[in-house]
Amino acid sequence: MDIIPLPARIEPHPGEFRLENETGILVDSANHWNADYLRGLLSAPTGSHLKDFPINVMTEAKGVKNVISLRLNPELKQLSREGYRLDVRPEAIVIEAPGIAGVFYGIQTLRQLFPEEIEERHLVSGVDWCLPCVFIEDTPRFSWRGFMLDEGRHFQGKETVLLTLDLMAFQKLNVLHWHLTEDQGWRIEIKKYPKLTEIGSQRAGTSKTMLGKQHDGIPHSGFYTQDEIREVVAYATERHITIVPEIEMPGHSLAALAAYPELSCSGGPFEVALHFGIFPDIYCAGKETVFTFLQEVLDEILELFPSPFIHIGGDEAPKARWKKCSACQRRIREEGLKDEHALQVYFTNRIADYLDTKGRRVVGWNEILQKNLIQSAVVQFWVRDRLHLLDAIRTDKRAVVMSTYLDTYLDHSYCLMPLSRAYRYEPVPVELDDNNGGSILGLEFPLWSEWIPNRARLDYQVYPRLTAMAETGWTLKDKKDFKEFLRRLEKFLIRLERLGVHYAPLKDAEPSRLKQLFCIFTIAQPQTRTAK
Repeated sequence: MDIIPLPARIEPHPGEFRLENETGILVDSANHWNADYLRGLLSAPTGSHLKDFPINVMTEAKGVKNVISLRLNPELKQLSREGYRLDVRPEAIVIEAPGIAGVFYGIQTLRQLFPEEIEERHLVSGVDWCLPCVFIEDTPRFSWRGFMLDEGRHFQGKETVLLTLDLMAFQKLNVLHWHLTEDQGWRIEIKKYPKLTEIGSQRAGTSKTMLGKQHDGIPHSGFYTQDEIREVVAYATERHITIVPEIEMPGHSLAALAAYPELSCSGGPFEVALHFGIFPDIYCAGKETVFTFLQEVLDEILELFPSPFIHIGGDEAPKARWKKCSACQRRIREEGLKDEHALQVYFTNRIADYLDTKGRRVVGWNEILQKNLIQSAVVQFWVRDRLHLLDAIRTDKRAVVMSTYLDTYLDHSYCLMPLSRAYRYEPVPVELDDNNGGSILGLEFPLWSEWIPNRARLDYQVYPRLTAMAETGWTLKDKKDFKEFLRRLEKFLIRLERLGVHYAPLKDAEPSRLKQLFCIFTIAQPQTRTAK
């Protein structure tokens, strides 16, 4: 049973189920979309008609054999809303779950029981469309199983994002953290502020190296219209993926300041960044116009994204401009704040309070985790202050998403972060007991796109490491085994290849120890990789 992520319970049985031309889908009223999705997976490669038998749940299709049944079963209380039960018998397949998300994930497991030709989108001849009989009961370990796509540095486009969502669903991932604004580009249409995309979405070139000042002189641009955003969000929602948008503040905001320099402390002028790094000019925390601007931007974001979480970044925000800004210093005095670090807490809390009134929760990188941070804020941990994080979990039950950068950053080279390191990453710190561990919502693997100019390079950096992460997010810790995962991965990679994914071969993904010794800290260089 070469299934990824590995299910919680698998019991093989004798016999096999054979897909016939007249195999039907027995569906209850809640699962019509799931039935259409399953039909789309199976019909093209097999040529099966897959007729519907739309009768009530828990009843039988009298006189009909060889059916696939999709149904809700509220009695499966031992499973989470994403859990499912899959029972394959010679005469029928039953997928049942407490919720429709569970049925959808049962379908993802079912497709891996079929021959890998099931991933083709055209008729495949000469294949015996049968699968082994088995009973599977399954439920995820974590509620947040995420992938972060940074499009501020390089714009990838709608088709790449839709494919990303399909691949995430295949691996039972349920959060796309969509990084849409950066120093190097603003990638989402805001109707109230059109210059954000007219000016902020374009730059004159891209840095050739991380530290140098040379750039390639090739213009780079792109942004998503609000109609495109709605299309992507709807596509994700059907696949039970929550899109968490990130609108950076107060730092990493140079593209926005290039469009509206009056939002800064100095007044500019600025240009969209051609190089990568940390820039001193950030949103002014002393001007009321800045908070008006951000709230009006967020109002449009909230209309587009139903996510209960809105990411505001909050990382790498230098305080040099705030220290010299009369408006910021006046804000510090009037609010009785200790210093500029406390001013950022004020900034974060003010945005978080506004989102709270809209029924949303703020998420930020762990730099926002300072004294007096609002309790509702979720912290995404990436580096430093680990003891501070543990204290916040123990004392405040702070909700946390884990993304420790040496173990999760997909832009790192495979020498620095080989597949085995990605697989063995444990998001719950060893210092936490079971109760405190409940504060860990889950984990997320980010892809920063400084050197990701196209989809081929994206695929190479992401796969198969994201597949390893998917198993950590779903599978129980004591059931994980890297060598056994590699065995299953070989079959899974064949499926990815049929889906057109340009993954890193295993010889690249798991380099030799000798090669790793000569690679202390290397990130992906600006190069392309052709399709196989």
